[in-house]
Amino acid sequence: MCDLVARTGRLQQRYEDGCRLVAGCIPFRYRNFDDGDPDSEKVIEVLMISSPSGPGLLFPKGGWENDETVEEAAAREAVEEAGIRGILFDFLGCYRFKSKTHQDEFCPEGVCKAAMYALYVKEELESWPEQDTRTRAWLTIPEAVESCRHAWMKDALEEGFCKWLQQKGGDIAGED
Repeated sequence: MCDLVARTGRLQQRYEDGCRLVAGCIPFRYRNFDDGDPDSEKVIEVLMISSPSGPGLLFPKGGWENDETVEEAAAREAVEEAGIRGILFDFLGCYRFKSKTHQDEFCPEGVCKAAMYALYVKEELESWPEQDTRTRAWLTIPEAVESCRHAWMKDALEEGFCKWLQQKGGDIAGED
């Protein structure tokens, strides 16, 4: 049984200029192409999660609340939705999208602004708050591009994460 509890409700939710503020991450890891050979080519994989509301895969994200920084919110959502912990790296960008399910009195049009970060995964939890409604999938970047449920997440992956990765020279986390 999971002893972590997911936050619920909108009482602490942040809004700015009519937009609901959201924080999320693109979780990644390095995997040797040939698991038996330590000198084999390393491949970057990203972690995506299923949605309880329909097909396609997502990156962990959710509401940024008043009692936390945007970085804390992104890390919290990674634990709650994907059951992962790691090192939160650079800000990848802000992405606007319209949420059909998150319309409320402060944002009746359901417009959200997501601050996305790169997260190097150090730990996959055996149990996490949303494990009964979500599954995890490690994908190569091309597989993830094809699997993105939402266009804005595809943009965050291609225009945010991939460009960031190129700027860093491809080896972000280094060796353990």
